Amino acid sequence: MPATSDRKNSRILVAMSGGVDSSVCAKLLKEDGYDVQCAVFVFSDASAGCVDAARSACATLSLPLEVVDIRALFHEQVVLPFCETYCAGMTPNPCVICNPRVKFRTLCETADRLDCPQIATGHYARVKRIDGTAILQKAVSAARDQSYMLYSLLPEQLSRLVLPLGELEKPVVREIARDAELDCADAPDSQEICFIPDGDYPGFIHALGMRGRQGRFLAPDGSAVGPHKGVEFYTIGQRRGLGIALGKPVFVQRILENGDIQLAYAGEEYAKTLLIDHLVVNPLYSGRLDGHFEIKIRSAAKPCGCTVKQLSGTSARIDFDQPARAPAPGQAAVLYENDLLIAGGVIRECF
Repeated sequence: MPATSDRKNSRILVAMSGGVDSSVCAKLLKEDGYDVQCAVFVFSDASAGCVDAARSACATLSLPLEVVDIRALFHEQVVLPFCETYCAGMTPNPCVICNPRVKFRTLCETADRLDCPQIATGHYARVKRIDGTAILQKAVSAARDQSYMLYSLLPEQLSRLVLPLGELEKPVVREIARDAELDCADAPDSQEICFIPDGDYPGFIHALGMRGRQGRFLAPDGSAVGPHKGVEFYTIGQRRGLGIALGKPVFVQRILENGDIQLAYAGEEYAKTLLIDHLVVNPLYSGRLDGHFEIKIRSAAKPCGCTVKQLSGTSARIDFDQPARAPAPGQAAVLYENDLLIAGGVIRECF
């Protein structure tokens, strides 16, 4: 990324986690002529390792670092809604919740305080500007694309965002980190939710004094086959750990409002239609969302074709071209036209 005159000494704030992606993001921006400032956010008591890693990366890159403690905001806006949603039998995505309400909100507020007009992160996605309006674009690397996680950013957040890794593949990013002698160059990618590093969601929820609904397992024919441990132990599509023997394998098809869990046999995990709410539409597509687009129902899922009918300003019906496997209420459904992210919402019903 060669330096350009309009970027020389332009201040930009990088959200630094100390991982390879955010560290290389900061390095590339510095090389491109930006006056790079960095901030690491303390989201929870599990963030200590990130702070140490961020300090190490910034020392190697000779960049200033702010440590910003946002544990109270994160607990209120992300942790509690995550637990409440899980206890209601849905499967929330905490990163999607966190990005507009906490991470990018705090990033913009910190950037204002440090007199930085722009912000940057190590996400694999791109920002395209059409007639002055910013819109997310998929990363060049289909395997690494993280635009799904950013769909709910506010326009004022997206308009300030720079994403240096959107054109790169992960092996290239790691090689840049090795050349810079960054400690994080070969660190493994994080696989768990940042505030539950051991992956024990029920244990975390119970430690906060919360419990999910109790109920029964229902066989594919609708008959009750015994009680379950609580809806917080189960997700849509789950096959293992059910403790149910029905002669052939079953999976969680649906978690009902009364706490019962409907089981189904393999081959019955597909849905033809979704209803989504909390719809966020890019201004470029306001008033023209109805039509045929691509959709992702999980971050790592391949996009598939669908027809969209907007029901209100905040809800829509999605009909898949081909039935989709195990969409889960509480997860995000994100719409694309070619490689542009045009809208997204939260899955509420599947049928």
